[in-house]
Amino acid sequence: MIKMIKKHLNIIILGISIILTAIVLANAYSNKNKNTNKIFVTGLGSTDFKSDLIVWNGTFIQRNKDLKKAYEGLNRDKELIKKYLVSKGIKENQIIFSAVDIDQDIESYYDNGKYKSVNKGFKLSQGLQIESKEVEKIENISREVTEIIQSGIEFYSRSPEYYYTKLAELKLNLIGEATKDAYNRAKLIADNSGSKVGSLKNATQGVFQIIAQNSSEDFSWGGSFNTDAKNKTATITIKLEYEVN
Repeated sequence: MIKMIKKHLNIIILGISIILTAIVLANAYSNKNKNTNKIFVTGLGSTDFKSDLIVWNGTFIQRNKDLKKAYEGLNRDKELIKKYLVSKGIKENQIIFSAVDIDQDIESYYDNGKYKSVNKGFKLSQGLQIESKEVEKIENISREVTEIIQSGIEFYSRSPEYYYTKLAELKLNLIGEATKDAYNRAKLIADNSGSKVGSLKNATQGVFQIIAQNSSEDFSWGGSFNTDAKNKTATITIKLEYEVN
């Protein structure tokens, strides 16, 4: 009698196990189908724009064995440079002078195969920076810097840097454009497969890039931000995941 009960019990347990296994497999198959009914697309937003802010930096230097005379010469050069820039239409409050750097003026050379150095006194240097929305004006002045040099001042000019003050607004517009582009791609894929684009499940913003216009400049995985070119191209990508019905 006990053996009969055990036998029936084993049969019942086996039956329940088969049913549970069937349910698990059915759910797995159902979830598998759900996971495959998705579309992953990448949209691109791109626009050309012109910088509306320029930053120009320069450095002027005075050398003298006497520190006091070196400083007096540097201060004289500073006033001459300021006067020159103001004559070109730059406002005084736009000209920012940095603190004075003082270094030993060391001249190094080789003599009979030996490395030697001579202390020639002091080298004083001071930087200046001009930040302006008058891009073309500052750009032209930076190109005419030889006029400062011809006046006897040891002046070193850096290439201007170009920026855009409405970058946040530009980025938002690009995100909208990239999102629309991604949706159109998803719709095209769905239409060609006899399906319809469903709800958006996930969205990921890609890298924001700013490069020189019409250049072969490489894109960077971490994003690039070109400041050398006045005319630029901005791009952004958006990755979207849609359900498909």
